[in-house]
Order: sequence, then C-alpha cells, then structure tokens
Amino acid sequence: MATTNRKPRSRAANGHSSQTANGDLSVRPNGATQPGRNDAALANNEGVKSSDNIVNLLFCAGGIYASFLTWGILQERITTTDYGTGNNREVFNYPVVMNTVQSAFAALVGYLSVLFSRQQAGDLPIYPSRAITWPLLLIAVTGALSSPFGYASLQHVDYITFILAKSCKLVPVMFLHVTLYRKKYPFYKYAVVALVTTGVAIFTLHNSSSKKKKTGAEGSSLYGLMLLGINLLFDGLTNSTQDDINARFRSYTGQQMMCAVNIMSTCITIAYLFLSPYIAQTGVGHYVGMDLTKSAGELQDALAFMQRHPAVGWDILGFAFSGALGQVFIFRTLSIFGSLRLVTITVTRKMLTMILSVLWFGHRLTRMQWFGVGLVFGGVGVEAWLGKREKAAKEAAKQAAKEAAEKQR
Repeated sequence: MATTNRKPRSRAANGHSSQTANGDLSVRPNGATQPGRNDAALANNEGVKSSDNIVNLLFCAGGIYASFLTWGILQERITTTDYGTGNNREVFNYPVVMNTVQSAFAALVGYLSVLFSRQQAGDLPIYPSRAITWPLLLIAVTGALSSPFGYASLQHVDYITFILAKSCKLVPVMFLHVTLYRKKYPFYKYAVVALVTTGVAIFTLHNSSSKKKKTGAEGSSLYGLMLLGINLLFDGLTNSTQDDINARFRSYTGQQMMCAVNIMSTCITIAYLFLSPYIAQTGVGHYVGMDLTKSAGELQDALAFMQRHPAVGWDILGFAFSGALGQVFIFRTLSIFGSLRLVTITVTRKMLTMILSVLWFGHRLTRMQWFGVGLVFGGVGVEAWLGKREKAAKEAAKQAAKEAAEKQR
C-alpha cells in the first residue's frame, strides 16, 4: 500500500490539473464526490479480480468481528466488574478516559503502520495538505461527539427505541451521501439498505435479552429523540465524509486516515477531560448527560480508581489494543469497499454474534428472528448478485466500445 510523494500531474477533461501526488486533492468540475469511485470493489483498485475482492472482504469482516468481539467483552468486563470489597461497590465508569486511551493507542498503531509502509522518509504524510485537514477534523469531532449524545439520549428514550434507531445506521449514511456529497446509487442499493435495515431491526427487537435490558427511560420524549437523531447524524457524517476523502484524495491510505483522525480525537477528548469539571458546573453539563457527581473531574477520578485497583489498567490496555486492531480492519474496509459495505458489516456484527452464541450454546431463535436473518442475508446476497451483473455489463460495454474504436481505425 506504500506510495511515493512524487507523481506526475495529469490534465483533466475540463482543463484543470489533477494532481495525483499523495494526499493532494484531485480537482473536478463541481468538486463533488465522484459517484461510484469508492463503492464496493471499485475503491482504489478497479482491476482487482472478484476472487481477490471476496478474500479481502472475508479477511476484513473476520478481523472486524474478532477484534470487536474481544473489545466488547473487555468493555463489559471493565464497566461491570465490582473492584470494591464488602458493601463498598466500585465499578469503573469513566467512558471518556477509556475512549481517550483507545484513540491514543489507535493513533500509535496507525503511525507504526504508516512507518512500515513507507519506502522513503517523505512518503505517506499524516496531514499531506491543508485541504484534507478540515474533513479529517470533521470526522474527529463527529466521532468524538456521537457517543455522548447517544448515552445522553438513553436518559430520555426507552431502550427499544434506542436499539431500533442504532439498527438503522445505514439510512443516514446513504442519505448524507446523496444529499451532502451528491452521490448517486442504482435502485437496487436502496432496496438492499432497506432489506438489511429491516432485518437487523426485526432481529434486534425480537431478541429476548432486549426485553431484559431496558435500562433507558420508560418513554421516549421529543428531546430524547432529538439527541438520538443527532447521534445518528454524526454517525452518518463520519462515514460519508470518510468516503468523500477516499474519493477526493485518491492516494490517501487507510493507515494515514486512521492515524490522523485518532490524533485529533485524542486531543479533543483530552481537552474535554481537563475542561469537564468546569463544564459540569454550568447548565450545559446537565443537558448533555454529564455525571455531575464527579466534582473533581473524570480524569482525576479515573486515575485515583486505577491507583486503588491496578488490575483495571491492564484491562483498559487490552480494550485499547483490540479497539485499535479493529480500526485497522475498519479503515482497510473503508478504503477498499466504501462506507456502505463497512456499515453493513458493523450493524450485522451483533446479529452474527448472537447467531454464533445460539449455535454454540444450543439456544433457539424465534420465527421473527429467523425472518430478520433471512432479510439481511437475502439483501446482501441480492446486492452481490446484482453488483456482479452490473460489473459484467460495464466490462462488456467497455470491451464493445474498445472494439468499435479499433474498427474505426
């Protein structure tokens, strides 16, 4: 994946120069994302064989599932283990500290990956131009703010509403692609998104454990739905902007983006940790769901907790490592297949984990859950089949045009 910084400029059809140097902006007439340039199997290597794409997809999906399964187990262990003694219950409940450690670790892993991919000292700069800095900062800000708005919404919406909304992440991603970045999709992709979203929602809503985990509010208020909508909007902005960067900055790799975004995210969360004691004293802290009992601030309370219970520090390091490894696969998937395929993998991860649990422990799925599974895999299968036909038709048309041009000679 290594590239060099010295590549020639090419002249675009409109007369503007299109610089393909690493990380520089490829100028187009309207400045919009070029439709289809980073769709599945078209991202940075249109000539890759279908078999290679399938292997890449299985490799990336397997890496995401394995990494985030471990990540989820460690997260649950850290946040539910009682480190106290007797009646003095002590549970580590400092999510921003955990996210800060993870983003710092991911930035380090991303930078090491960039170093190993370089052929020369100047190759693969983390921030190759000023033009790319702003969309990267947008990703960092929306990524950092998304989770707090989601957690805050749980205080005002019931759990069923929350998980149903989170099952529909494909919808805001596609909506922002179309409206904000003017990207066009064939009709079958809209149908596939509808099938997968419906299937995941049905499977999740009919999961028996969902009825036991109603930890949110008993009802859904308009304010809570607004917070949840902001959470989904930020998720969609994150993924659609990542796709736009891949389309506009053709030589910018997944490792570079992973390192750059996590450096920015770490700076944002560190600033929040130092400012949180002052924010909590204002009215803003109450409305965004901050824990007002942490008068000393989350950072100091977390450090004091780890001093009392050093074992939690090792769990946090494992959590950060598995999350960073998962991000390696996420950014690889993003750069090769695009955000729609990535979000399809991530929203179905929980469902596939449940299915594996059912098979392993001999549990049973309800009929509606099997119906949801059928919709998801049916939608993915239809997309693969239609996508293959579409690609074959394009190749046939390209070959026919080539033969026609040769005859005219």
